[in-house]
Amino acid sequence: MNTPAELKYTKSHEWVKMEGSEATIGLSDFAQNALGDLVFVNLPEVGDAVTAGEVFADVESVKAVSDVYCPVSGEVAEINEELLDDPAKINEAPYDAWFIKVKNVGDTEELMTADEYEKHCENE
Repeated sequence: MNTPAELKYTKSHEWVKMEGSEATIGLSDFAQNALGDLVFVNLPEVGDAVTAGEVFADVESVKAVSDVYCPVSGEVAEINEELLDDPAKINEAPYDAWFIKVKNVGDTEELMTADEYEKHCENE
């Protein structure tokens, strides 16, 4: 399992890269592997409010549709439109295939370090 140390993680398997007051969010390697081949992704609109712990997107694999939970609160500043055309990028490179960028970030208390996240995954 690939777990970059510079990122933060959630129990629901999203990753967060903090850059100043902006957060970039995607699905972890563990999650994309568990979901299988992704064939569709549904993202919010730029300007939408997102709340930590709430669903902000969903992904569809050959197995099922799964909700994606926002690890932080804030406002959607940008979406990765490439994923709408090619959701398989998430399987190919989960840490390059970000979903959204969030500005005015808050509610980051529940985020885990890479080590904490790996221990969490071992227990799943």
